[in-house]
Amino acid sequence: MRITDASYGSNEDGLIWGYRFEPEQPAQSIDTNAVAQFLAAPAEEGGGFLWLHFSLSNTGSERYLRRALELPDAFYDSLRSEVGSTRLELDDGALIAVIHDVLFDSSFDASEVGTTSLCIGPRLLVSARLRPLRSVDQLRAAVRSGQSFRSPVELLAHLLRDQASVLGDILRKSTQQVDRIEDRLLANRISTDRTQLGALRRSLVRLQRLLAPEPTALFRLLNRPPDWISHDDIQDLQQAAEEFSTAIGDSAALVERVKLIQEELAALVNEQTGRTLFVLTVVTVLALPINLIAGLFGMNVGGMPLAESRHGFWTVVVALFVLTAILAYAAFGRRRD
Repeated sequence: MRITDASYGSNEDGLIWGYRFEPEQPAQSIDTNAVAQFLAAPAEEGGGFLWLHFSLSNTGSERYLRRALELPDAFYDSLRSEVGSTRLELDDGALIAVIHDVLFDSSFDASEVGTTSLCIGPRLLVSARLRPLRSVDQLRAAVRSGQSFRSPVELLAHLLRDQASVLGDILRKSTQQVDRIEDRLLANRISTDRTQLGALRRSLVRLQRLLAPEPTALFRLLNRPPDWISHDDIQDLQQAAEEFSTAIGDSAALVERVKLIQEELAALVNEQTGRTLFVLTVVTVLALPINLIAGLFGMNVGGMPLAESRHGFWTVVVALFVLTAILAYAAFGRRRD
C-alpha cells in the first residue's frame, strides 16, 4: 500500500499529501489507491471530495495525473508555465487556477515567488507546485487541525484568504522597515536607506504585479459561475476577493509611500551635493588671489614691486588676507542673509 509522506517529501506518484473530506467531518488522509476507489464510486448529493497535492519536482507526478485522473489540458499546460500573471478560468467544466505566493521559508525578495497550479471540480481539487509555498502550508495546517470544508471551492476560498494573510504579513514587515527608514530620514541619516528602499519597492511592485489580477479574475468568475458551484461557495469566493483587493490596495499605498520617501531622499542628496559644490567653488574662488599673486611674484624678473622694501612680504600678506576676507564675507555672509 502506498503511504502519503507526512513531510514535504512525495511518494512514487508525486503525491505529497491527499485528504478526503466528508460533510462536517475532519479530513482523513488517503493514498493513491484510495483516490481511484473514491473516483470510481458514484457521486452522491452533498457527498465528499478529495484534495490531492503533488510535487512537480517528482517526475512521476504528471505521469500519475495523466494516467489516473481526467483533467483538462489547460491544467497540464499550467504546470510548465513560468512565474507570470495569475490565471483563473473555466475549461471543460473545471476551474483552472494559477496562483502565486512567496516560498515557505522565505523572508521575501524579488526572486522568492513560486507558482501553484490548481484544477477544481465538484469532487476533486488537484494542486501542484515545484517548491513549498507559504499559503498552501497554512491551508494544510488548517485541514490537519480538524477544520471541515463542504466543497473544493470553499477550500480554494480558504487558500486565497491565506494568501491574502501572507501578503498582509509581508506588508506589515515592510511597513515596519519603512517606518525605521523614515525615522532615520528625519534624523538626516541617509547613508544606506536609498538602496534598501529601492530593493523594497522592487519587491513590492513585483508582488503586486503577480497578485493583482486575482481579484479581477475572481470577480469575473463570480459573475458567471458554473452550475456546480453553490451559492455559499460564491459568497466565500467573493469574501476572499474582497480581502485580496484590500491587501493589494494596502500594497499600492505602501509602494506610493516608499516612492515619496525616495523622492525626499533624492531631494536631500541633491541639496547636500549642491551645498558641497558651493563650498568647493567658494574655496576655489578664495584661493585665486593667492595663486595669482604667487604666480606673479614667482616670475623672477626685473621690476618686481616691493622687492627692495623691508616690509614688502607682510604688505602682500596683509593685502591678500584682507582681499580674501572681503570675498569670504561676500560669499558666506550674504548667503546667510
